[in-house]
Amino acid sequence: MLRLRGAVLIRQGEGSERILGTNSVLSSADAHATPHARAGLAAMSLAALGVVYGDIGTSPIYAMRESLHGVHGVPPTPANVLGLLSLILWALIIVISIKYLAFVMRADNCGEGGMIALTALVTPTAERARRRHRVLVLVGLFGASLLYGDGMITPAISVLSAVEGLEVVTPVFRPYVIPITIAILIGLFMVQSRGTARIGSVFGPVMLLWFLTLGILGAVQVVQHPGVLQAVNPMHAVRFFANNGWHGYLVLGSVFLVVTGGEALYADMGHFGIQPIRLSWFGFVLPALLLNYFGQGALVLGDPAAAEHPFFRLAPSWALIPLVALTALATVIASQAVISGAFSLTRQAVQLGYLPRVDIEHTSVTQIGQIYIPGLNWLLMLACIGLVLGFRTSSNLAAAYGVAVTTDMVFTTILFAVVARTRWQWSLPAVVALAAAFLTVDLAFWGASLLKIPSGGWFPLVIAAVVFTAMTTWNTGRGILAERLRERAMSFEQFLEGLASAPPVRVPGTAIYLARSPATVPHALLHNLKHNKVLHERVVLLALLTDGNAHVPDEERVRVESLTPDMYRVVARHGFAEDPEVPAVMEQLRLQGLEIDLSHATFFLGRETLHATDRPGMAVWRERLFALLSRNARRATKFFRLPPDRVCELGTEIEL
Repeated sequence: MLRLRGAVLIRQGEGSERILGTNSVLSSADAHATPHARAGLAAMSLAALGVVYGDIGTSPIYAMRESLHGVHGVPPTPANVLGLLSLILWALIIVISIKYLAFVMRADNCGEGGMIALTALVTPTAERARRRHRVLVLVGLFGASLLYGDGMITPAISVLSAVEGLEVVTPVFRPYVIPITIAILIGLFMVQSRGTARIGSVFGPVMLLWFLTLGILGAVQVVQHPGVLQAVNPMHAVRFFANNGWHGYLVLGSVFLVVTGGEALYADMGHFGIQPIRLSWFGFVLPALLLNYFGQGALVLGDPAAAEHPFFRLAPSWALIPLVALTALATVIASQAVISGAFSLTRQAVQLGYLPRVDIEHTSVTQIGQIYIPGLNWLLMLACIGLVLGFRTSSNLAAAYGVAVTTDMVFTTILFAVVARTRWQWSLPAVVALAAAFLTVDLAFWGASLLKIPSGGWFPLVIAAVVFTAMTTWNTGRGILAERLRERAMSFEQFLEGLASAPPVRVPGTAIYLARSPATVPHALLHNLKHNKVLHERVVLLALLTDGNAHVPDEERVRVESLTPDMYRVVARHGFAEDPEVPAVMEQLRLQGLEIDLSHATFFLGRETLHATDRPGMAVWRERLFALLSRNARRATKFFRLPPDRVCELGTEIEL
């Protein structure tokens, strides 16, 4: 498996981008070198179209309507329509095309994107520096937590807004909108186990048809009312604010709906790579979106009454039912971006020690980033159904939508600026100027979205607060547990001296002890000696460590050290986007000359029973939460892919 890297762990510029969803890196100059590469790039771009751009691609269903007909909508006058279109155009260019695709997606951690990957980039390895950067880490964790609320709202509002199109056909469908929406959501979450690649191969052609439909419907209206193209001039946006004042600022909360999906786009980068995502956006998605938004504006200019449902009014009456069906299918696909992004985010959080171990299933044999997390999948499904039943209309959900995403975008800009300055060594004036430009836009949207909190924007904030509490409690609790275990720990020097002075009985076989740290003797080994008073003829002390980068090169993955002729210390490193699978480590050891027959080896694991106390550390309620999370974490046997019939667990009680 070839993995070419630059001198730094973050690939910079266009010269080193992942392509075709493989683990190789191909320069942009070579991207068109072979027909096979071109075909593969086209296939991955089509799949990315189905997974990555579903969220932002379905915003035309409700964004223009909410701006003109929502709670804070403005009258559909020509000046207001041109002003809104100008805001939409420049929001898509500045936030998506420039901020995310041109800059933020450069901050990939060995191909992985998203808030957790970005947080890992700003986290130093030195303990003292890590303490100084703790505020940045907390910012990144809260930003990551916000995406879970977004992952619940996006499927609900997308599918509900599409099914509401049936009301445009005939009011007879009104009582069936919610039941149909719930049925579609259940079907969506039931197919997640099939995997991102398989879903993308099906969804890609559908989204291709969707964006073609968007472009054609919009182009027809633009041709009939070409004056709408005046909105390209940003002065129309300036006049919009001058004419509407404070009310105009409030509308930004609805205009922001056109760029929701930007964070999911970044989080899904590890599924497909940068190049297919960029190619899809500039070559297809952006032109189709702009044509449709401008077409809706042209329609409203000709018929202000169409502002109530400008998207569905674009279609002739004979095409309404097919359009509603296609829209429903597209919104199902739209939900895929945030769902797969939530899966990636959770796996990264688990590997970096911010969440307990969970069941993670791989759905692709060639792309490690394509995963499925059953527990999270069903939790998201229940939350989406609850939102539909609670808010009942997409307009009500729109009042809750945007708060989490705008806050997350502000945090992304801040962390990106830190990466640009500390990792890439950009000049301070350049970093400040770029961050100030992005923050001007981000904070404008953020301020307008905060006004949605009383109307439902509190929901994603509550979800974020719960997830953030769980993440920080788990991370802090792990540190406290490690400290308590160090208090009982024995150094290798003391251990080897004890073995020499009082040799235990040796029994046949190989014992592999999983260690939390390579610096101390595993507690399971000490307990085995204390209670069973035997030691296997060959002992391997295995420490599985998570690296701060998404991937670790094979040549740096495993280090073996011989402590005695029959005792070895093995340190195995893996990236936070990789799985710490023990059988793979055993294969690496075999290649290095240490061959272990898993069918005759015994794995010894320590299992702690935790008790909350008033000792310095965390509040008692957080210690109890940590103990609860620990009891419900996925068993180490399954997580590390250990042979279940070769595992022996030795328990101990720990007071936190």
